[in-house]
Amino acid sequence: MAPPAAEILQTFKIGSQNFFSNNKNRKNSLIAAGVIAALVVVAAIIHHRSHRHTESLRKFMVTSPWRSSEAITQQYVGQVRAIQHIELRALERGYLNEIFVDEGQQVKKGQQMFRIMPMINAAEYKKAEAEADLAKIEYDNTETLAKRKVVSKNELLLAKAKYEKAKASRELAKIHLDLTEIKAPFDGIMGRFNVRLGSLLEEGELLTTLSDNSKVWVYFNVSEAEYLDYRTHSKDPNQMAVGLKMANGQLFESPGKVETIEADFNNETGNIAFRATFPNEKGILRHGETGNVLVTVPLKDALVVPQKATFDILDKKFVYVVDKEHVVTPRELKIGEEIPHLYVVTSGLEEGDQILFEGLGKVKQGDKIEVDFLEPEKALARLNVPAQ
Repeated sequence: MAPPAAEILQTFKIGSQNFFSNNKNRKNSLIAAGVIAALVVVAAIIHHRSHRHTESLRKFMVTSPWRSSEAITQQYVGQVRAIQHIELRALERGYLNEIFVDEGQQVKKGQQMFRIMPMINAAEYKKAEAEADLAKIEYDNTETLAKRKVVSKNELLLAKAKYEKAKASRELAKIHLDLTEIKAPFDGIMGRFNVRLGSLLEEGELLTTLSDNSKVWVYFNVSEAEYLDYRTHSKDPNQMAVGLKMANGQLFESPGKVETIEADFNNETGNIAFRATFPNEKGILRHGETGNVLVTVPLKDALVVPQKATFDILDKKFVYVVDKEHVVTPRELKIGEEIPHLYVVTSGLEEGDQILFEGLGKVKQGDKIEVDFLEPEKALARLNVPAQ
């Protein structure tokens, strides 16, 4: 190791005194001063390089990638849909006469919700009912006369036909009258009203929506490669258990099951839709919500590295690999999956490679270091310690 600059300076200071004592003229004095200054600079450079060399040989902790068979959780953006969600529309033209429910209200099957002004329909029904009664009387009289052979059999058939026609007209008028009363086709929750009391409704005009949220369907898209993995590793992919992370970050209380996979892939996105069913007894989930579907996927003998041993350059992941001469070299990784504190490496490292575990910010490419090897099991136990 080179002597410190102070020692060099002291040596040349003594030499300069001797030199000045032997060289009294001014010219020689200036030359001597320049020589001394140059030697001091050289000594400082030597000391600085020696200090850098000593620092680069500090010990750093290294470890190796290892194999793991842990399970990972994949997240997919999901759309929540009620198992029944319909539009309620007016089936008759007229004024909205009454509203019996409110927005967001829970209604039962058969409960009346709206009434469209029924006066005309009611009058038409009464007219049809009276005509049916008249036709019945005429048919009964004709039947009596036919038994006495006063009228022909054809007249009896004609009276019967008139009666049947009158009954059909009455039933049709009753249907039109019933259509003025909008009733719930199933238990559900009322949506927002699109009309108000007194509105003139056209036939087919949207009144509101009704949702049955007792169970919900959550749709999410899966890539072709992931779909093939699920089909290969799952005994029954149509009964795959999943979870749901809601928009507030909390996990939904009840697990769901993937019960349906769409028939075709989307040619534009390369994805296929899965449908998971979740029970929703408390009504927490509503039609139109979003969330993340959580799918647990087992890993088999995957190569993993600590996340704290990696660093980013733009959108790529790197580690510092330490070779047999203890020289540091950055190497790009291909990351397959992410586990808490770990990355699954698909390419870029081998199981026996040594990588820098801590002190990533204190080295650069080409530095030579001393290493202290940390077994992968011990490295795994230290992953909750912040990177240094």
